[in-house]
Amino acid sequence: MSRYTGPQYKKSRRLGFSTLENGKELARRPYAPGIHGTSRRKKVSEYGIQLQEKQKVRFMYGLNEKQFRRTFDKASKMKGIHGENFLRLLESRIDNLVYRMGLSTTRRGARQIVNHGHILVNGKKVNIPSYTCKPGDVISVKESSQEHKAIKQTLELNIKPAPFVEFDSKKLTGTYVRYPERNELNAEINESLIVEFYNR
Repeated sequence: MSRYTGPQYKKSRRLGFSTLENGKELARRPYAPGIHGTSRRKKVSEYGIQLQEKQKVRFMYGLNEKQFRRTFDKASKMKGIHGENFLRLLESRIDNLVYRMGLSTTRRGARQIVNHGHILVNGKKVNIPSYTCKPGDVISVKESSQEHKAIKQTLELNIKPAPFVEFDSKKLTGTYVRYPERNELNAEINESLIVEFYNR
């Protein structure tokens, strides 16, 4: 299955979860899309609940199924809690860190910035959104891209960076300080259901 590129609001309403993490999608119409969106929903099976949780996280980070499963398997080889390690690996993607530093208002926008070669990691150009960063890595905007319209517009919003990253808005340089703690990530995600889904 390829990566979803359709309407983000529609997908969020279908899942009953803000994949953009700002709640705007559900603010006006907190029900599923379509003519039957407001009607009573059928009871969801245990498998359906696990699948829905997996889809919530997959659409939130913008991964296709193969990438998502590969990241899950990689997390299983790490020490610690499988589900938490999985979320940490997702958060360590370069496109996500560009988003967390406040260089884009959405992960999809951050992905595009990386794809177009505007981002450096430790001084080297990285244009692969799935590139996994390690704590201590320095992420910066390429000098020739510092006047990029989309980046400048986002910086004017003064988005506060996540607590596990540092960002200098004047130099357009940030550092991935450490792996995030679980309480710093989305509380609506139940990662244990994703572990159960893949281990069933």
